[in-house]
Amino acid sequence: MFPAGTLYSRQFSDMHSHCSCCGQSFEPEPGYYYGAMFVSYAFSTAIFLAVIFGLSFLVKEVTTTMVAVTILVIVVGLLPITFRLSRALWINIFIHYEGPCQLIVKK
Repeated sequence: MFPAGTLYSRQFSDMHSHCSCCGQSFEPEPGYYYGAMFVSYAFSTAIFLAVIFGLSFLVKEVTTTMVAVTILVIVVGLLPITFRLSRALWINIFIHYEGPCQLIVKK
């Protein structure tokens, strides 16, 4: 779905227009990935809860600033990954994945 080598670059949100194997469009309709924002929100909520619980076990006194800075650093650091995962999960909900390409090898 995404070009190789662009995960942690300015082009992390670039996508191929179609699948190179089956030709499936990666944007079936305009605004298709708005629903992926809810998936990304779920990932961010899970990260928030993990940070809260992790800090409560690691630090004696958890402050609001400590939680906010930790969450900000982790969420921004994982932004390209959560962006791609949420889009891949969203399209997988509606379009069935049939497996990797079957290449025909001529002898």
